[in-house]
Parts: sequence; C-alpha cells; structure tokens
Amino acid sequence: MSRVDRHSKQKPKRKWPKVIGTIALVLLLAVGGYAVYLYQSVASTVGKMHEERGPSDKRTNQIDINKKDPISILLMGVDERSGDKGRTDTLIVVSVNPKTNSMQMLSIPRDTRVEIVGRGTQDKINHAYAFGGVDMTIDSVENFLDVPIDYYVKVNMEGLQQIVDALGGIQVNSSFAFSYEGASFSEGTQTLNGEEALKYSRMRYDDPRGDFGRQDRQKQVIQGIINKGASFSSVTKIDDILGALGNNVKTDISFDEMKTIQANYKDARQNVEQFSIDGVGKTLDAWYWIVSEDERQAVSSRLKKHLEIE
Repeated sequence: MSRVDRHSKQKPKRKWPKVIGTIALVLLLAVGGYAVYLYQSVASTVGKMHEERGPSDKRTNQIDINKKDPISILLMGVDERSGDKGRTDTLIVVSVNPKTNSMQMLSIPRDTRVEIVGRGTQDKINHAYAFGGVDMTIDSVENFLDVPIDYYVKVNMEGLQQIVDALGGIQVNSSFAFSYEGASFSEGTQTLNGEEALKYSRMRYDDPRGDFGRQDRQKQVIQGIINKGASFSSVTKIDDILGALGNNVKTDISFDEMKTIQANYKDARQNVEQFSIDGVGKTLDAWYWIVSEDERQAVSSRLKKHLEIE
C-alpha cells in the first residue's frame, strides 16, 4: 500500500473524533438547556402550588429533612365545586421514615366523628374543611391522632383526572369487577386513564366494604400516580404534568424542600404499608363512624413509633 493510499484511508478516521465531539457538544447543550428549562418550569409550578404554613405545634423539636428525620404528610382529596367550599372526600396520613426506608398510609374515614378544633363541636371530620379550610382540617387531624402533621398536599379531586391523563394513565389492581357511571372495571391489574381513575376512586355504594373499599382504591390511585410520576417515561410529558399539578394541587412544601425530600426519602416508597381505623357505624343526629378510645390510641401509637416520636 502506497504512502498516498494510507493517508487517504486515514483521513476519515481523523474526522470521526471531531464529528463525535460536535454531536456530543450539541447533545450536551440541548440536554443542559432542557434541564435548565425543567428546573425553571418546576420551580415556577411549585411556586404556584405553594401555600405558606408554620411548623406543627405538636413538634417539641423541629424536624430536619437534611438529617433524614421521619416526617408526616396529610393528603387531602377535596371535592371543590362552583359555589361550594367543598369537603375532604379523602384524608390520608402518610408517615415516611427514610431510616427504615418505609412509608405508612393511614386512611381516615370521611364520616369519622371527631372534635372540630376551632369550633368546639363534634362532627364528621370531612366537614372541617368546609368550616375552616386546610388549617382547621390539619388541626382536627392532629388533635384526633395526637401526632404532628409536618406537611400537607391538597388535591382537587376533579383535577385528579387531568393529572392521571398527563402521566399517560396509571395501573391499579382491583379486587373485584364492577361498573360505575358508565365505566367498567375488571378484576385484577389494569391501566386507567384520568376519567376512569376518578370513577374508580369514587365508587362506594356497590362495594361490599363500603367507604373502606373506596379508601383502598383511592390509595391505589395515589400510589399509581407516585409510581408513574417517578418513572423515566413521565419526563417526556413534563409540560402536561406541571400544568395539571399547578392547577389542581396546593401544598406547604417549598421547592427546596421537595428537592431534599426527593433525594433523602425517595426509597421509602418501595415499602408501603396501608391501614385504616376500626370503628362502628352509628346514627346520632347523622350517620357517623365511631372510633373507640382504645383504637384511637393504638393508631396514634403506631404512627408515633414510625415517626420516632417519644
């Protein structure tokens, strides 16, 4: 092979590093620019969602999420409609312990009879929101369970449909087949769109377990949203997701706190325990779910143990 022939064959080889380098640089700039855009978009959305609220009075020592202290979050699913202040269809206390990488989800039945803090009356716990919004709801939950609520997330149940659609659907596992408001659900694992997820979470009267069955389905939907939101595939729908969240979610978790919680607490979602409060149905001036003092204390103790509260 001549000297000229060798040089002519080697020239393309010298060009490849330049070509690859150029492509890598373009990709880096594109990805970097998108990352900045995502950061700014998420920060803007969280700013729209954020509502300031002070620390819980139940905490003698304030939590430090940088040190991975266990935390509690109250999830409120609120049915807000035009001309109506709304009520909490869903109340779930989530305790997260990153030291044990575990999460517990306690459902509080909407008809549970409790003291409504700030009114001095006994009523259904879901009425607290109509009387005094987020603050009265949190105060009443803290008083009932004797545990602090460190953060809250309030979701407009009508907006649940938009959130699920933005994620491209979620998976649930139904324990039985049923139909509700024109939608049919089979037994077993299935993927639901937003409208189906909303109906799946609302059916109650045809469930053999009544409100408790509905609570389980609501937790499935929430867990489905958490799982899908944490997957890489959902990143491609970030604009739709952020739009749905910004319009339908309110929280006192700041953007910086969200980043820290994501970094320090994310593994806990892999180990989730769900439980409810036992009681009996009883008609007084209305129908209530009556929880005994022994049961209330047992549930309180379980939460305190998971939150590592003395």
